[in-house]
Amino acid sequence: MISQLFLQHYWWIIVSILASLLVFLMFVQGGQSMIYSLPENSTQKTMIVNTMGRKWEFTFTTLVTFGGAFFASFPLFYATSFGGAYWVWIAILFSFTIQAIAYEFRSKPNNVLGQKTFDFFLFLNGSLGPFLIGVAVATFFTGAMFTLDQMNQVHWATHWYGLEALLNMRNLSLGFAVLFLARINGVLYIINTLDEEDLVKRSVKALITNSIPFLIFFLFFVICLLFSKGFAADPMTGTITIEKFKYIHNLIQMPVVLILFLLGVISVLYGIGITILRKSLSGIWFSGAGTVLTVFSLFLIAGFNETSFYPSLFDLQSSLTIRNASSSLFTLKTMMYVSFIIPLVIAYIWYAWKAINNNKITEAEMNSEEHKY
Repeated sequence: MISQLFLQHYWWIIVSILASLLVFLMFVQGGQSMIYSLPENSTQKTMIVNTMGRKWEFTFTTLVTFGGAFFASFPLFYATSFGGAYWVWIAILFSFTIQAIAYEFRSKPNNVLGQKTFDFFLFLNGSLGPFLIGVAVATFFTGAMFTLDQMNQVHWATHWYGLEALLNMRNLSLGFAVLFLARINGVLYIINTLDEEDLVKRSVKALITNSIPFLIFFLFFVICLLFSKGFAADPMTGTITIEKFKYIHNLIQMPVVLILFLLGVISVLYGIGITILRKSLSGIWFSGAGTVLTVFSLFLIAGFNETSFYPSLFDLQSSLTIRNASSSLFTLKTMMYVSFIIPLVIAYIWYAWKAINNNKITEAEMNSEEHKY
């Protein structure tokens, strides 16, 4: 018989996979954030917008799927975070909404707002989306200011409703790390998909300038995480306590996760290295795989090994774990059967990806009268 505890862990793995895929697919946002600084002329800008535009639906769909899976499997987190820290989530959803509008109308003739406005929408989504998602995920480790009553109704302890997370340097560091990682993956994807020598050369330079701040912010977050206090949950009583070096303990006690984390970091650095040193066009695949492994590992140490994945800084015992925040046994089991179609969805995405990327984007194509963003 399948236990509820097994299903809780199963669904945390599913959520973690979707989150890691989302962070990788935000290379679209990373590319958008450089439409002012990277291209040298309007044709190069159009090439960047179009190579990102052919993949933006994948990112948007994964974001919606991630949110839906989280809501269905761990509804108490969804109600707590979205019901309390709603200004952060509203800003994230707003940035992705204007992205969809921009791709739809940017190149339409006689559009009311004009192409420059939609370019700004893309830049705003590219800069704000990854940063705020990074800040939101960081609260899985740093905590949030909420309390839950006996009916599990959320009460937020500040009038900022989530924006106070921007005052925590650890949250900011992960936010900037995710932003610069998205820009790195965006540059690597541009190098892989565009047939324009000058733009590729400029992209390699941009890769160097974005890799340095990424390493600084990422290392700062990881070092702070490993040496900070964590929030441990008693498996018998559910009582939440503060534990020194909790996340180091998680990595040591889950050696497979530690190996995945190290492999992920090495893979990202390898993808960057072969692009800069060997002029390789395949860096995106190593960096992308490394991104998925690294984010997946971070989610596992946040939720596994009796750890609170959404700690409360205001009322410690209101902290959420995969045990107390999950759906019922019936719901988790029913959704598990539905989740078996996920490999088919991934296979379709891969097929569509390959079909779209059969030919590299060229300047001549952008100057033609064919459909473009």
